[in-house]
Amino acid sequence: MNESTIRKSAAASTVRGPQILVPMGVRCAAWFVVLMFANLPAFAFAQPPCPGIHVKILNIRNSTGTVACALFDSPEGFPNEFLHFATNIMIIKIRKSQARCDFESIPPGTYAMAVVHDENMNGKLDTDWIGSPTEGYGFSNDAKALLGAPSFSAASFLYDGQNIDLTMSLNY
Repeated sequence: MNESTIRKSAAASTVRGPQILVPMGVRCAAWFVVLMFANLPAFAFAQPPCPGIHVKILNIRNSTGTVACALFDSPEGFPNEFLHFATNIMIIKIRKSQARCDFESIPPGTYAMAVVHDENMNGKLDTDWIGSPTEGYGFSNDAKALLGAPSFSAASFLYDGQNIDLTMSLNY
């Protein structure tokens, strides 16, 4: 067999069927349907976020340091002794002058929250010589600190075990 015979037999074995021309609009619609159903499992089987207390902290002066979120389930130690008496504590990095604390798997009950912007990361709320805070702070229910920290009852909220979204602003 010479080279031309091999080329002819290879060309003869290639069979082409009739070409069907599909309009462009139909092809685009078909691709849209395919892509839509490809993402359907992600939507159909997506799980809701874990039940918990989700707190968005606003009005952070700068992105220096961290934000400490302390969750209390009783008035004992609220808010000053959070290292010893808080039920849960989260230390969060600040991103674009905002932070978010997510407390999950929290049993239903009455809680209060204290938040501190620890700019120098020394683990406490710094104060000046007369005791006024020099770093940002905030409390749940937007409880105000007048001549001292607010009471547990002023900052408390009822948590039923489902998702709850809170927004807290810091004071400087």
